[in-house]
Amino acid sequence: MEKDDKFMQEAINEARLALEKNEVPIGCIIVFDDTIIGRGHNENKTKACALNHAEINAIKQASEHIGDWRLEECTLYVTIEPCPMCAGAIVMSRIPRVVYGAKNPKAGCAGSVLDILNEPRFNHRVEVTEGVLAMECGGLMSEFFRLMRDV
Repeated sequence: MEKDDKFMQEAINEARLALEKNEVPIGCIIVFDDTIIGRGHNENKTKACALNHAEINAIKQASEHIGDWRLEECTLYVTIEPCPMCAGAIVMSRIPRVVYGAKNPKAGCAGSVLDILNEPRFNHRVEVTEGVLAMECGGLMSEFFRLMRDV
């Protein structure tokens, strides 16, 4: 979808901000009614806390924007398949749709390792669209780890 490409590009812009900070380059945005209401990128190192993933930061901002913890009419765009913590936060936030770029074969919880987003025992499941601008999203991760090896 053209709209998904446009919003994923915004998530990629967030991932580039993380890369500039020498953080793992994952970016996320949350959209409500075709408007970005939350943005985030990884800041684990910058803020010295494992909880500062892109999705968590974007969920916090979006929740503050609408004044509710339930993000029931939003779409979350993230450059890399969500990890277990972020997938759990997505389910708990009641986000109905997630669009991600590249798979995360070591920690992905939208189907790669686990499928937390569609676990039938939970009270909420998420529609997932994968592979949007996957090459560009995965390329940022490859660039980051290449730079880390060269240090």
